[in-house]
Amino acid sequence: MPRKFGISTKVAGGVLAVAMLGALNATTAGAAGAQPDGATSMRAAHVPSPAARANASYQALTKYFETGQQNLLLEEYPNTQSNPYSYVWPYSQAAVAAENLAGIPGAGRKASAEAQRRLAGYAPYWNATTTPKGYDSYVRPPLGGGGDKFYDDNEWIGLNLIQHYQRTGDRSSLARAKEIFALVVHGWDTDPTHPCAGGVYWTQAPWSQDRNTISNGPGAELGAHLYLLTRDKSYLTEAKRMYAWAQQCMLAPNGLYYDHIDLAGNVEKTQWSYNQGVMLGAGTLLYKATHDRKYLNDAKALATASLAFYGTDDRLWLQPTRFNSIYFKNLLLLDSVAHNPAYKATMQAYAERAWNEVRDPATGLFHFADGPVLLLEQSAMVQIDALLAWPRSRYGELA
Repeated sequence: MPRKFGISTKVAGGVLAVAMLGALNATTAGAAGAQPDGATSMRAAHVPSPAARANASYQALTKYFETGQQNLLLEEYPNTQSNPYSYVWPYSQAAVAAENLAGIPGAGRKASAEAQRRLAGYAPYWNATTTPKGYDSYVRPPLGGGGDKFYDDNEWIGLNLIQHYQRTGDRSSLARAKEIFALVVHGWDTDPTHPCAGGVYWTQAPWSQDRNTISNGPGAELGAHLYLLTRDKSYLTEAKRMYAWAQQCMLAPNGLYYDHIDLAGNVEKTQWSYNQGVMLGAGTLLYKATHDRKYLNDAKALATASLAFYGTDDRLWLQPTRFNSIYFKNLLLLDSVAHNPAYKATMQAYAERAWNEVRDPATGLFHFADGPVLLLEQSAMVQIDALLAWPRSRYGELA
């Protein structure tokens, strides 16, 4: 499945790095780096509230990315792809955005209905003809030709469904999340001769046999959530196994996680922000599931190391926004059990910089790179701003 990495060239002299380090220094000093829930660290008259920003950005998403067909969306705007609809990974992030909006206190029935509509949009991707069942990477006949299954794609959807279940109590969402986890477990490498044997593969596609942090970290999160909701120990066993594999095989000397390992033993050492997010989130959830402080200490150490790493040389800004949204969400999940004002302050600084520097006020679209606006990036900004409008008391509902 094509993965596009449009990294912005619009770097403004380290503004975010300064803001991040300022927030971190204030936190370290025990000063007023923390803001009340719903406030922003650098509020200016021309910057709307997080909730207003999130709603405006989502309205732009629906205006420019809707296709008029079964709730499906475009991959980018304007669309230059041969496919008339997005792959499931971008679509899932729009669905997460809608769910985050629905979780804002007082969002109301309209927002909840929109989140439900986005969940209905997964249906054309569902493949019930395989064992295990799961979501194909592209819409299936008659709308499209389907595609290979990616384990991380399915995990994002599973986590979306868990968050929806925790907000609404919709048991069909929980049931589908269980089906997705069965697929993820099916993706475990069972060949003991492989370098770093074990781990969940990235995809079922024949052209890749990589095992990735991003297919194991969210898998561990999904399993931990399912254990917390059902107390079925098989979920916890699998979650711990995925987490342990990533720690053993992907953890770098600087305390951050590499991307993946192939069957020749070659490690791809890029340290994407979402890899750090899912692993600190998995550690947080495993701590909640087991009360073993090792997992919490892991999560806190990774948060500290990653904030320092991405706070240097404007690195966070140079990460894809779709990765940062996942990183930020998991920082808030950690904040629900181990409060640190730096987590939200960093997120606030990033969101306000994006609003001021790369958003087109005429369309409401975010131009992080030249060319078409990606659904993934627009959805990520909705996610970030929506969660900035959540009170800390609700962070434990994130998935």
